[in-house]
Amino acid sequence: MVDIVTHAPRATLTAASKANRKPLVSATSESRPWRYLLLAISFAFLGVFLVLPLVLVFMEAFRKGVEPFLETITEPDTVSAIRLTLTVAVIAVPLNLVFGIAAAWAIAKYEFKGKAFLTTLIDLPFSVSPVISGLVYVLLFGSSSLLGPFLKSYGIEVLFAVPGIVLATIFVTFPFVARELIPLMQEQGTGDEEAAISLGASGWQAFWYVTLPNIRWGLLYGVLLCNARAFGEFGAVSVVSGHIRGQTNTMPLHVEILYNEYNAVGAFAVASLLAGLALVTLVLKTLLEIRYGDELAGSRGH
Repeated sequence: MVDIVTHAPRATLTAASKANRKPLVSATSESRPWRYLLLAISFAFLGVFLVLPLVLVFMEAFRKGVEPFLETITEPDTVSAIRLTLTVAVIAVPLNLVFGIAAAWAIAKYEFKGKAFLTTLIDLPFSVSPVISGLVYVLLFGSSSLLGPFLKSYGIEVLFAVPGIVLATIFVTFPFVARELIPLMQEQGTGDEEAAISLGASGWQAFWYVTLPNIRWGLLYGVLLCNARAFGEFGAVSVVSGHIRGQTNTMPLHVEILYNEYNAVGAFAVASLLAGLALVTLVLKTLLEIRYGDELAGSRGH
């Protein structure tokens, strides 16, 4: 009996296996018209609320031609706003990079009391209005606070100056790097680092040669998101900047000023620069997801 089964024709075995195989069941039960309708609604929503406004921004920016556009973005106040925005991003993003790595390392690699509380604090800027965070810094460094007059006596201006704008930007952007790295590090565990240390590596060597290569694409992903938010932050910066034209106006604040002055072309010209940055960030984000989707998968749980 065994020999008969063993030497049965391949075609007979294949037919039997096909007969016993259960048919695949679709995860959805909607008919084809309903699927097309859902896709049409999705694309229509994206087109009306996302694509169309973005197209209109660029159309308005170039409505009177290229020359007015170039005049606006080379005007001294616009150049000052661009320079300040870049300066704030250059300071805030690296600081959030360091904080994000340190926080993710502590949460993912160690067990300690208050771990859940620390994770909640990291998520705080996601739930607090940026305007409220700006008001917090006004309370901390305003003229009626303790720190404000003390720092001013040493010639350090926080509010209505670059330090206040940097602090407000750091507050609203610091979760992005940490929240990308925490689930990624938790998924990877501590096995690689322990193996490196058992082979004689120091803690710094284990981080530099083992941990950092494992998280590099998630880290870059978080930096991209952090940088995009730093460039486009309005609420918190608006509270602490003082709206001093040519000095404390970032690009989003300058857009508001130009629009309030009925300079629509100028406002949309500056806005198109911010929109262009958003598009570049989106393209880089998509390329990272396509090329390194498996390595980024651990950070999609939030």
